[in-house]
Amino acid sequence: MNKGTGGHPGDFPEGRPAGHPGSVDDGKPEGHPRGGPHHSVDGLAAPRLVAWEVTRRCNLSCRHCRAAANKGPYPGELSTQKCFEVIDEIAAVGKPIVILTGGDPMLRDNVYEIARYGTEKGLKMVMSPCGTLLNEENAGKLKDAGIERISISIDGARAETHDDFRRVSGAFDEAIKGIENAKKAGLEFQINTTVTKVNLAELPEILKLAIDLGAAAFHPFLLVPTGRGKDLAAQELSPEQYEETLNWVYDQRESVPLHFKPTCAPHYYRILRQRAHEEGLKVTPEEFGMDARAKGCLGGQGFCFISYRGEVQICGFLDVKCGDLNEQSFGDVWRDSPVFKQMRDLDSYHGRCGYCEYRRFCGGCRARAFELTGDYLAEEPYCVYEPKARKK
Repeated sequence: MNKGTGGHPGDFPEGRPAGHPGSVDDGKPEGHPRGGPHHSVDGLAAPRLVAWEVTRRCNLSCRHCRAAANKGPYPGELSTQKCFEVIDEIAAVGKPIVILTGGDPMLRDNVYEIARYGTEKGLKMVMSPCGTLLNEENAGKLKDAGIERISISIDGARAETHDDFRRVSGAFDEAIKGIENAKKAGLEFQINTTVTKVNLAELPEILKLAIDLGAAAFHPFLLVPTGRGKDLAAQELSPEQYEETLNWVYDQRESVPLHFKPTCAPHYYRILRQRAHEEGLKVTPEEFGMDARAKGCLGGQGFCFISYRGEVQICGFLDVKCGDLNEQSFGDVWRDSPVFKQMRDLDSYHGRCGYCEYRRFCGGCRARAFELTGDYLAEEPYCVYEPKARKK
């Protein structure tokens, strides 16, 4: 049985994967390398995973991009010195895993300095590049800067599907080359895939590709329709297809040699417990590895997102400002943000999510709820489960 090899981003997400809140196994979010000690902020648990959009610039124009990123320019990008200050503030709160994301973080010339500074401060630094810009030289520089893992997005088992999704011809081949260059440099990598109706049938083939390439993990991301992703509403899986897909993922867990779990699909942890109960299994680390301790949505609880301008959000997919690092310290935002305080009070969630018996394992996707209803506390709109006890 696959116990979930120590693997890694998103999430990045948080996603771009790194926009999302990842699940955590005893300090090992999303299969990322294990994080350091988790301090507390006035008794509040420190974040375990921080996704940081160090630039919004990107050489691709992906159909699903939460940020609708392009080549820019994007005024207001944090200076190198300010980035160092942010790292100091994060390290003062705890030792989370920090995902450097974008855009494509490779388009920020000093990303190696930022990564190295974070490494020197004791943070676990990982990265979520597009892969198309990853050559032997800069892959080596990432390794030297202390990057412990990268995530590369592959959105189709063949070039036609991937390139159409990324809207750049040749993107698939360049991403595969980037992976090979990462392997030569000794950089651990994982594969992320954004799942829509267009590539759903290719998911088994993409899983096989990830295994054949030697990925440490494979994380399919269930589409959150934000940014350019709003135009993909017709391609989003139905709630029933989500349920079928998550059950399929569960069925693969015993047969794959890498960590395989869905992201931006918090109700997977409800399904995992339902299926385990049906099979007479206890959800323990011995039986389910990191998934036994993982939780669906960690936004504002163990995860947050920092934009290229220094604005703090629940996650990259949920464009609600929770603080500004140009005006506040990271610790102050983490401790005092009214939005984060709401996110930590699971009983205050609306609809089924507020009284579901699985809410402490799942939590529903707050970004998907916000995008469809304008209320980030609303019930998860793509969950078909009816809680056993209805709220009185």
